[in-house]
Amino acid sequence: MKIAVIGANGQLGSDLIAAFSGNGDEVLGFTHADIELADLASVKSALEPAQPEVVVNTAAMHHVENCERDPEKAFATNGTGARNLAAVARDLNAVLMHVSTDYVFDGIKGSPYVEEDSPRPLNAYGITKLAGEHFVRATANKHFVVRTSGLYGKSPCRAKGGLNFIELMLKLAKERGEVRVVDSEIVSPTSTAELAQQLVRLSRSDAYGLYHATAEGSCSWHEFAREIFRLTDTPVRLNVAAAGEFPAKVARPMYSVLENQALKKRGLNVFKSWQDGLHQYLGQRIKTSSASVRS
Repeated sequence: MKIAVIGANGQLGSDLIAAFSGNGDEVLGFTHADIELADLASVKSALEPAQPEVVVNTAAMHHVENCERDPEKAFATNGTGARNLAAVARDLNAVLMHVSTDYVFDGIKGSPYVEEDSPRPLNAYGITKLAGEHFVRATANKHFVVRTSGLYGKSPCRAKGGLNFIELMLKLAKERGEVRVVDSEIVSPTSTAELAQQLVRLSRSDAYGLYHATAEGSCSWHEFAREIFRLTDTPVRLNVAAAGEFPAKVARPMYSVLENQALKKRGLNVFKSWQDGLHQYLGQRIKTSSASVRS
């Protein structure tokens, strides 16, 4: 199959390039330099000559604070951009796989969110991503809207200063010897490599619709940090951050756990536990580091 990956140089996009290529697909990668999602003409000029069978959209304005400061720009990318991709994918008779977020929920439920739960975003990022979901579902005949959560991967995440949570924790532990992490936010940390494999699996299905796609289980950020340090034998004092120690500039859901209900009903779920995903990531990290030393 011919696959177009939008946001190909991002944290998820780079793993998608590898996953689809490893599956034997012809993969075309598009970065911001190649396509401007908010401009319909740009989307058409990029995708129409390529004639992809599947378009995977990982591009978004992710930085939560920046979205709050400039909601119009966020909507142009996350909302209008999704609509433009959906319209062009429809005209090309291509499947659109659109990656969305747990931030469409307010976190009040306190138990894993399923696809049928009503969204109630707390901030501009969540609002604009939810708008993008609606545009895709209303416009593209063949679509997968895939919500995920707590992503980390080997490629730099520009929205987070280039460091994912794992790398940040290891960096702080090395520099300070002590790390303080909140235990009040509950998530399902999800490897981009594993999510990429899930999207490959979905691309072979015609069970279009809305899906939740995260690692199995959940933990607080403090519990995640503790497991990172345990698996890496990192000497560090890990403490729970005091209430209000790291005040959020923007309202965020305190509980962001998604249940992969639709994937499981259709026998499509490939995710393992978040602990397994972390173990795999760290193992690959060691291999990459060893290879760099040898070269």
